[in-house]
Amino acid sequence: MPTARARHILVPSEEQANDIKRQIAEGADFADMARQHSACPSGRNGGDLGDFSPGQMVKEFNDVCFNDEVGVVHGPVRTQFGYHLIEVTERKD
Repeated sequence: MPTARARHILVPSEEQANDIKRQIAEGADFADMARQHSACPSGRNGGDLGDFSPGQMVKEFNDVCFNDEVGVVHGPVRTQFGYHLIEVTERKD
């Protein structure tokens, strides 16, 4: 069974997600930004969600984690929870 490990930042608006993504691209630390801005409890851990299998996350999030490039900040990805910036840190088949 494949697994992925990811960290994310959850915010209420696409505008805020884009602003944070820009700051990360300019050198801000992903984990620090998650601690400061993420609405998800995982923000306390730098946004780290740990390991999970396909289907454990909502579809939009799952699709990024199991199909898109590892080590890149993806998003904003809209789900029913808000807007996510997602970094897939590891994926195993």
